[in-house]
Amino acid sequence: MKALVYKSTGSWYVVKTQTGKTMNARIKGIFKIDGITSTNPIAVGDEVEIEMENEVEQTATITNILPRKNYIARATPHQNKERHIVASNLDQLLLFATLKEPRTSQGFIDRFLIAAEAYHVPPIIVFNKADLYRKKEMQLFEERKEMYNAIGYKVLLTSVEKNEGLENLKLALKDKTTLLSGHSGVGKSTFINAIFPELELRTKEVSGWSGKGMHTTTFAEMFDLPFGGRIIDTPGIREFGITDIKKEELSHYFPEMRQLLQNCQFNNCIHINEPGCAVKYAAEHGKIAMERYVSYYNILESINDKSY
Repeated sequence: MKALVYKSTGSWYVVKTQTGKTMNARIKGIFKIDGITSTNPIAVGDEVEIEMENEVEQTATITNILPRKNYIARATPHQNKERHIVASNLDQLLLFATLKEPRTSQGFIDRFLIAAEAYHVPPIIVFNKADLYRKKEMQLFEERKEMYNAIGYKVLLTSVEKNEGLENLKLALKDKTTLLSGHSGVGKSTFINAIFPELELRTKEVSGWSGKGMHTTTFAEMFDLPFGGRIIDTPGIREFGITDIKKEELSHYFPEMRQLLQNCQFNNCIHINEPGCAVKYAAEHGKIAMERYVSYYNILESINDKSY
């Protein structure tokens, strides 16, 4: 019998069968998938095969994991080489960001986009709390939107609190499996509550539970959207690690830089001080947004090559 994993709590999984029946399931034995060294063999979004274990208690055993079309992982805090697979079989990623109370830094947004590029999952950036924006923030939003649209990313403006822009957001989520991400305080939980009022207590409880000192394990959970599609909430994830990207590879995850790489004089160019660098030339002449180039430089500086 085939089923879809909706929640992982480490030892037990909540799965839903093709007939719509929800049950608890566990694994027996060890699963090794695609040679990935992972702290968790099964992730939310995985398609699995199950066998009934106890008809009365509605429990099952997971016997097989079907091939994944993709997955998103983050580095585990203590083991640089190990990965914690956050979710799999995604159609898109959605980042909740804000320009006020709190302000999401561009560096954080760009790191999120690098993760999306690295795992080949299309991203959407949603700037929330539009009701708090004044002229300065609206101008900044328009600049950010123009900059990210120009390199192929979808950008939306919402005020979940005031129910503004939600129809466009729902349209973007309809019939797709979407992983939600974002700092705490940007309106992610408010958005989930707007769609699923009955989850309110649970969402608050999860937010509190994923507070300080609880970043080592993160239990993602998937919900069926009433208008079609699914969303996966990831409490506690502040950003996806990009620890497994080497310095000379970083520019490959910036779409506007990727198309210029063959024009650089050196094939291992990292676009800082090398002569004949097409990327640096493009940034200096307005062909690449200087903010993105600065972001690239800052992320490059944060990469520690000693970890390879």
